[in-house]
Amino acid sequence: MVIVDCAHYRDGRRQHEGAMPLEQAAARCRQGGFVWLGMFEPGPEELARVRECFGLHELAVEDATAFHLRPKAEQYEDGTELIILRTARYDDEREEVDTGEISVFLAERFVITVRHGIASELHGARSRLERRPELLQAGSVSTLWAILDQVVDSYAPVVTELERDIEQIEATVFSGAVAPTERIYSLRREVTDFYRAVHPLLAVLGRRLQPGRAPAGLLPYFRDVHDHLLLVNEEVAAQRDLLTTVLEANIAVISVEQNKIGLRQSASMERLTILASVFLPLSFVVGFFGQNFDWLVTHISSFTAFLVLSLGGLLLPCLLLYLWLRRRRHHTSPVVPEAGNTLVPRRR
Repeated sequence: MVIVDCAHYRDGRRQHEGAMPLEQAAARCRQGGFVWLGMFEPGPEELARVRECFGLHELAVEDATAFHLRPKAEQYEDGTELIILRTARYDDEREEVDTGEISVFLAERFVITVRHGIASELHGARSRLERRPELLQAGSVSTLWAILDQVVDSYAPVVTELERDIEQIEATVFSGAVAPTERIYSLRREVTDFYRAVHPLLAVLGRRLQPGRAPAGLLPYFRDVHDHLLLVNEEVAAQRDLLTTVLEANIAVISVEQNKIGLRQSASMERLTILASVFLPLSFVVGFFGQNFDWLVTHISSFTAFLVLSLGGLLLPCLLLYLWLRRRRHHTSPVVPEAGNTLVPRRR
């Protein structure tokens, strides 16, 4: 049995030291007060045993074995309530958000917490509540406040670290440099998953704030947690929208860089084309006079004929090509009007 801690509380005090066996905990539920049983990643056999001892609904136990993307709250006919919470913790080494889940079975005489994932530790919530006997006297609902308070407080460091990552990406993109698109997508996915953990929890807490859903003495504490959660929800929503803008800006930067590369390639191709155009007629002239015909051999017998036919044959095509390129550039160059002047068509 994967029991982290199991304690019986009555009159705002813990009635014993150390954990107790499961059967003894179920028997203590009938002696007044309530029992808080904490479990970490139990298997189906362990959960079936807990169900037999505490009379849990089979659908509630089935929900506790599955991983949920969104927090939720379910009320069953026997009065037991199941609250699913999503936890989060930022890993500095991997620069990623680790998530976990806490299933809370809440009844008048017992509270059973089933934790999954490394980001779901509840020892601090139990210790903090045990130091507040005036809250423990309110009954088992006080444990839900302690759990919610710790879960929501753990969201704040995650928001801070995600904000730091987003600022780094934002500074890279808006400086004109290209940021790794994969990193932006990964960060946006983490923020979206985090938003799915935070936003639905507002409905769960709002339900608890309805009349008759919590003791009057605990309502201010639940409202305080709700206010903190509202702030986290607004910040995460803003981060998600900002990452969308950063992604679009990064795509625009990539397009600009690709256009620059295309322009450089076009300029290089233009220079190579001009160079090839220059050597094409020269190659023709040299190839023509390089033919071993009798007329060429017998008629080019003087140095003057050599200069006229060889050098003249090379210079003339270059001159004609130069004049043609200059005329073509003159006709294709755009007409840019001077400042303050406007080209107006003539009247006929």
